[in-house]
Amino acid sequence: MIFKQFIVSISLVLLAGCKTSTLNLEKIEGEQIPISEAIQPNQDITDFIKPYHDHVVKTLDSVLAYAPASYKKSDGEYNTALGNLMADIVYEQSNPIFKSRSNHDIDFVILNYGGIRAPISKGDITLKTAYEIMPFENSIVVVNVKGKNVNEAMNYLSKAKRPHPVSQLKLVINSDFNVTEALVKGQPIEEDKTYYIATNDYLYNGGDHMTFFKPNDSLYVLNYKWRNAIIDYFTKTDTINPVIDDRFIQIQ
Repeated sequence: MIFKQFIVSISLVLLAGCKTSTLNLEKIEGEQIPISEAIQPNQDITDFIKPYHDHVVKTLDSVLAYAPASYKKSDGEYNTALGNLMADIVYEQSNPIFKSRSNHDIDFVILNYGGIRAPISKGDITLKTAYEIMPFENSIVVVNVKGKNVNEAMNYLSKAKRPHPVSQLKLVINSDFNVTEALVKGQPIEEDKTYYIATNDYLYNGGDHMTFFKPNDSLYVLNYKWRNAIIDYFTKTDTINPVIDDRFIQIQ
């Protein structure tokens, strides 16, 4: 018993003498390792991912349509063949979906010049082409607004001095960048009329300073990505034929 008490006493003394050590960070060191051919790949990892890599490459290289010429978003002052095509695709692919859900037609489409991220080169149009044109996950939405907002959109386009893609619109501006004519599906804009504008979620939320979508009467989220609309259009189209037209022009 005395021996046990002695052991306990010694243990308590030893525990009392132990101090909690505090670790303090004194410095951080790093080294930049450039990625180059000098770094040899791990063959086991390379062999593991090869089937997936080959499948992705094969899928992206699958041909969807054909382009008889090359098209760039900068090939026009206020409307371009490529921009017109992108806006027309959104209208053509989205309108049936929207009408089936709302019993209304889309009145017009407005997108942004910067949203088109790559040209279409002459020759085969592949799935990779669609991903290059639209690498982001932007979704198509339809906004229900009054004619007052539509007029604000026309003024925005006139002052932007860029070929923002539009469809189902006719906009004419003068040398002072003032609107001289604005038509939606061939008809003048009525301030109190309700219009359904198709765009993408980035622009709806104020991207590129497009604030004219708010306030609005309602928002329809189609759960349809802009890229998917492009892919679906290419899939059903043998040869594309985009053109520059008079949907947005300036007169001197």
